[in-house]
Amino acid sequence: MKLIEIYIHEVTRRLPEQNREDIALELRSTIEDMLPDDYDEKEVKAVLAKLGNPAILASEYRDQPMYLIGPRYFDLYVTLLKMIIPIAVVVSLIALVADYLIGYSGDKTVADIVTAVISTGIGTFLEVGIQVFFWITVVFAIIERADKGKEGHPLTTKLRKWTPDDLKDIALVHKKKAITSFEVFGSLLWTAIWATVYFNAEHLIRVYRGGEGALNFVAPAFNQHVLLDYWPIILIVIGLEVALTIYKLIKRQWTRKLALCNTALELIVLIVFAVILINPNVFNQEFINYMSNLLNTTANQFETGLVGGGIAILILVAVLNIYEGFRKARL
Repeated sequence: MKLIEIYIHEVTRRLPEQNREDIALELRSTIEDMLPDDYDEKEVKAVLAKLGNPAILASEYRDQPMYLIGPRYFDLYVTLLKMIIPIAVVVSLIALVADYLIGYSGDKTVADIVTAVISTGIGTFLEVGIQVFFWITVVFAIIERADKGKEGHPLTTKLRKWTPDDLKDIALVHKKKAITSFEVFGSLLWTAIWATVYFNAEHLIRVYRGGEGALNFVAPAFNQHVLLDYWPIILIVIGLEVALTIYKLIKRQWTRKLALCNTALELIVLIVFAVILINPNVFNQEFINYMSNLLNTTANQFETGLVGGGIAILILVAVLNIYEGFRKARL
């Protein structure tokens, strides 16, 4: 019957040419076995409906998914998108602001600068978001098709199919003790922000003086070459922060061990940045002189207060973070 031939054609045309003839014979035999000896069009339609959409049946013969990202990796895919896209966008926007500050010559008003940053920032936001989305999708699409496990079951953290035994590894977590995805994302975002600012401090942390509707550049607050002298230890700190964040993502709750790791990291960060701040050359001298004159104090007093205040803030932040870690671990 013509409907059978059309159905077989619709299936085989979606398959590699070298396999079409064999599959057409197999499919025709299957259909004939499902039909009675004296069949009519109504019975043919019922059999074809049971076999289903030709495109889906063809995908089963090809043993390839019809979707781009399947259920096996979809949860991990969405999680990474939610985490990486905002971080990439924020870092790119910080770099955009730094670029405007580098090229600022003092001939534009504050309103002009803000308008330019906003308009360019929207384009940058869309461009970076699309780029990250595209490449993450491409990577996962390749993984999806390279994976030989065709069960389609979502992967667990142990990279295998879920079983009830996996519930034994999960503890009921107190709401105030749990580490949320937002907290993990916030940690990564904060690391990305301060690292970007640190390596662009000369352009991002500057003093401007307003006058006649425009901003006049006075001096950068930091000596960038001094900050870059510490780049190896800064990279280690960044790596430790990312490692701790990943550990939080795995544990999903505050424990005593996690609180101890957090304490060690906070102490390392405190020591590293305290050493950087007490370096006598870390602050730009023009910045020190301008601010001391503005505040009607001596350069030495202003610098001492700035260093002391910075270290005090570092100590306060470290103490609060350490306390919060142990408090949540004890719940």
